[in-house]
Amino acid sequence: MKLFKHQIIKIHRVVLIILLMGIWGCKEKEGRSNNLRSVDVSTLKTFGTMGKELQILNKDEETELFSYEGKGCITHMWFGGDLNDHEDMRIRIYVDGEAVPDIDMELFLGHGIGFKDRHAPWGTEVMGNIGGTSGIYNSYKVPFSKSIRFTAQLAPTANVEKHNPTFWWIIRGTENLPVTFNGVTLPENTRLKLHKMENYTAEPLEEFTMANVKGAGMLYQVTMQAKGLRDTDHWKDLSYMESCIRAYESNSTEPMYVSSGLEDYFLGTYYFNTGRYINKLAGLTHFEPDKQEFSAYRLHIDDPVFFQNGLRLTNRCGEKIGDKIFHDPPRTKYTTYVWVYEW
Repeated sequence: MKLFKHQIIKIHRVVLIILLMGIWGCKEKEGRSNNLRSVDVSTLKTFGTMGKELQILNKDEETELFSYEGKGCITHMWFGGDLNDHEDMRIRIYVDGEAVPDIDMELFLGHGIGFKDRHAPWGTEVMGNIGGTSGIYNSYKVPFSKSIRFTAQLAPTANVEKHNPTFWWIIRGTENLPVTFNGVTLPENTRLKLHKMENYTAEPLEEFTMANVKGAGMLYQVTMQAKGLRDTDHWKDLSYMESCIRAYESNSTEPMYVSSGLEDYFLGTYYFNTGRYINKLAGLTHFEPDKQEFSAYRLHIDDPVFFQNGLRLTNRCGEKIGDKIFHDPPRTKYTTYVWVYEW
C-alpha cells in the first residue's frame, strides 16, 4: 500500500512538472511574440526601379536615381557599369526629406572595400563585388517613414575628359516592412545612419573615436581602411593591428572590449597571415602587407551589439595595457565607416 501511494505521489510530481514546463513555454513564446510587431501581410507591397546603360553621372552635381513616397524599407541595391577609376563615386540616401543625408558613402567603402580594390568575384547575403568595377551590391535594410531618395555623384577628381561612365543600377524595397534581427523587431522610428572618419592619421598608441552615438540603437557594421606610415621591412610595421576595439556606453570611462586585437575584430589572426577571406560575419577585402595596408568589414547582424544610453566606439593605434606596450606601432592613416541603427 505504501509503495502504491509513493507511485501516485511520483506521478503527481511528473504531471506538475509537465504543467509548469507548458506554462513556462507559453510565456516564453508570448515574450518572443511581444518582440515582434505584427505585420498585416496585405499591407506589404514591393516597389523598385532600375537604370540601364545611361551616361548621366556628373562630378559637379548629384544625379537622382530614385525617389519614393510612403513608409517602408529598402532591401536591395545594385550598381554596375564602366566604373574604372570611379570606385569613389558617392551614393547618397535621403530619408524622410532630410537636407543632409545620414547615408553618404563612397561606392566601394560603402560595401566594405578599401583602397579601390577590384578583387572579384566575392559575395555574401549582405554585400559583394561580382565584376571588379561592376556588380557591386548590398541588401542593407534602410527603413523610412515618409520618403526616400537616392542620388549618385562622381568624385571631384574624376576624369571625364574621354567620356562619362556608363551606369546601371537596381533599387528595391517593400512598403510597411519592419527591420528584424535575431528575432527582435526594431522600433518604428529606427533609422540606419553612417558615421564616417576619413583619412585620419593617428599617432602611436592614440585612442580615437570612430563613432559617437546618442540614445539607443544597434551597431550594424564596421568597415576599416588602414595603412601604417612606416616602412622598415620589419613585421613591427604592422603592429598597429595590436589595437583592441572598445565600446563605451552612457559616458562610461570603462570600456567593453570588443576585440583582443584589430585583425581579431575582423576575425583574422596573426596580422592576417593567411590572406584574404570572406564570410557572413567578416571579410578581408584588401591586404598588402608590404605596403602595411588592409581593408576589412565586420557585420554585427548575428553578433549584435545593442546599447541604450549612447555608444562611443573607439580604436587605438597599437596597444598598451597596463605597463605593457605591444611591440612598436607606427603612425597610421585610417578611414572608417560605422553603420548604426538608431532609435
